[in-house]
Amino acid sequence: QVQLVESGGGLVQAGGSLRLSCAASGRTFSSYGMGWFRQAPGKEREFVGTINWSGSNTQYAESVKGRFTISRDNAKSTVYLQMNSLKPEDTAVYYCAAARFGWSKPDYWGQGTQVTVSS
Repeated sequence: QVQLVESGGGLVQAGGSLRLSCAASGRTFSSYGMGWFRQAPGKEREFVGTINWSGSNTQYAESVKGRFTISRDNAKSTVYLQMNSLKPEDTAVYYCAAARFGWSKPDYWGQGTQVTVSS
């Protein structure tokens, strides 16, 4: 069982930065690929990016590529989402997720953290 707890959300002006953290419980964190997803009001949850178990491979949605960076610290069982050059359209609840065998159906989800970008 893995529990995921996100933190670091808040209100920021357009062009600003935020860093989200997702702390995982359990001793098997390094066995999981980790991902970030987001859901804006009235929209479906969408993919933001993923990082493999070792941190050697990352994937990003086109909408955030070049602005967002995912990293992980397996010693701290934590994954991060560094968000720069934020835009109002980045406003959403951001969720982290853990998956061992691909992203069609992640094994675990966090509760989400709100990010609001004002114009």
